Amino acid sequence: MSEQPDHYFTAEPASPSERRQIIVRLDGRPVTLTTAKGVYSPERLDPGTAVLLTGAPDPSPTGALLDLGCGWGPIALTLALRSPGARVWGVDVNRRALDLARANAAELGLETITFSEPDDVPADLRFATIWSNPPIHVGKAALHALLERWLPRLADDGVAHLVVQKHLGSDSLQAWINAQDWGLRCTRLSSAKAFRILEVRRT
Repeated sequence: MSEQPDHYFTAEPASPSERRQIIVRLDGRPVTLTTAKGVYSPERLDPGTAVLLTGAPDPSPTGALLDLGCGWGPIALTLALRSPGARVWGVDVNRRALDLARANAAELGLETITFSEPDDVPADLRFATIWSNPPIHVGKAALHALLERWLPRLADDGVAHLVVQKHLGSDSLQAWINAQDWGLRCTRLSSAKAFRILEVRRT
């Protein structure tokens, strides 16, 4: 039987890590960060993430901020760079990605980020900002379950921004969020390079 490839949503990737360093631009400056096999977009800053980082409004300067599906950390690192007075949470199921994200935060001297698995986030925490390049490829049911768990945890005046490729169902995802009984409203903030940024607020 042939070996099955790792997915970035695998908790414990079986492939050799093979760490590497890449240069990416975060918060307007180039930084050198570490990635590895078995995580999402290990060779570059994913184009959708780049669209989110340049197109989303500034995050809340205070409170709890969430990077949902943090991977090796570019979104969470940017949140911490832009909002040094806030507490940032980076959440992922991939433990290799979490280890990389912690190393990258240490490399940048960022001490206001906690990278953790989903169950380790305090249940009563509410988020002033949620940014996510959600894992579309986990499948619709798993994606919906993920958003159902986290989007309702927006603070009363909180806002979420999600980046989704147009051809991978951004419009249908927007409609699905609006059909849920969460007291949230999802609108399209912008479109760029085949991606849409969706904005979610309380009604």
